[in-house]
Amino acid sequence: MHIPSSVFSAASQAMAVPELPSAGSASSGTGGFVEAFTSAMSQVESDQQTAKAAATDLLAGGKGDIHNVALASQRAELSMELFQQVRNKFVQAYQEVMKMPM
Repeated sequence: MHIPSSVFSAASQAMAVPELPSAGSASSGTGGFVEAFTSAMSQVESDQQTAKAAATDLLAGGKGDIHNVALASQRAELSMELFQQVRNKFVQAYQEVMKMPM
């Protein structure tokens, strides 16, 4: 069975992990976190919009490929799950800090 190279390139793009800013790039102590959080939120929104557009194009116009729609949808779902897990860990760490006696 021959798999076209376009499938591999689409899969590798779907698996790409966005770069987070380095710790030294921010001028203030919270700027790096805020920038990383904002970047992650915009990436999740972008992935969801891409998946929605791919599904709409396939269903309404017959354009596109079902595999690309599935990849875009899966990428959007995984990026949302990752974002939720990072948020949960941050909230958990915040709660632990708040429990510390002063």
